[in-house]
Amino acid sequence: MALHLIKLCVGCESITDLVDWIEENRLLHRRLGREYEQTHTTRMVPKRIDELLDGGSLYWVIKGQVAARQALLDIRPFTDGEGIGRCHLVLDPKVVPVEPRPYRAFQGWRYLAAKDAPRDIDTKAGDLAKMPEEMRRQLAELGLL
Repeated sequence: MALHLIKLCVGCESITDLVDWIEENRLLHRRLGREYEQTHTTRMVPKRIDELLDGGSLYWVIKGQVAARQALLDIRPFTDGEGIGRCHLVLDPKVVPVEPRPYRAFQGWRYLAAKDAPRDIDTKAGDLAKMPEEMRRQLAELGLL
């Protein structure tokens, strides 16, 4: 069973903000003639890499709610120029909205068991998939989703 990570998406107001940021980075790399690979740098290196890379995702907490996920493609530990151990989380650039769920603020990242991960919102979800993100967020805050 896959293991996931969960992390705050600092600075994002919505899933659209995250998608736009990814696209801006992709376009910047293209203009500079660089191959694009979406990475997110963290200070701590996960110890359970094999479990995370066996179908795991990075779940993003946006404005106090788990809102979206991106599949983990690779985890690359490295030491930065100041000698501090860090890692790159290599992510699939596709952002998948998930059923919103409240989540308190925390630092760094946490492991998220597959059984505790919110379900994806896809086209089969009917009205929920068509609902604007802000409305899903408000309904989740009221405990109606």
